[in-house]
Amino acid sequence: MNRLKCVIAAAGLLIMLPDSLLAQELMIYPAKGQSEKQQEKDKFECYGFAKSQSGFDPMALPTASTAPPPKEAPKGGVGRGAVGGGLGGALIGAIAGDTKKGAAIGAVGGGLLGGARSSEQRRREEHNQQQWEQTETQQYSQNRNNYNRAYAACLEGRGYTVR
Repeated sequence: MNRLKCVIAAAGLLIMLPDSLLAQELMIYPAKGQSEKQQEKDKFECYGFAKSQSGFDPMALPTASTAPPPKEAPKGGVGRGAVGGGLGGALIGAIAGDTKKGAAIGAVGGGLLGGARSSEQRRREEHNQQQWEQTETQQYSQNRNNYNRAYAACLEGRGYTVR
């Protein structure tokens, strides 16, 4: 199940990749008059070489290198804060002589505090998710670049011009 989550997250990352990262195809020109059959053979062999050198396979379904950040246990919330604040306010109000007024003030204050905690948690989780996505995108781009460099070096060694 955890692996499935990583695959789904990686697929989501691919959707967010800029077009410039997805269009990293190389232009290959047979500078020494290689035949079509020879070109296909050289490309296939260089694909294997670059894959083994870089550890990256451009034909494989991308996967995330790390798991997405976990969701935090829910904290706060308006309702939860209001209940807790109301109980605390009722106790303080009972000591001061007005339980209802203390409960009402406590409920409002607790609701505000609970809502603020919940909102802060949501912002923190969104920030962590964005950082993770950015890191995964950079990692994918770096791996693809390493593969392209190895692939180009192999083809250039066989007499091709690569751009």
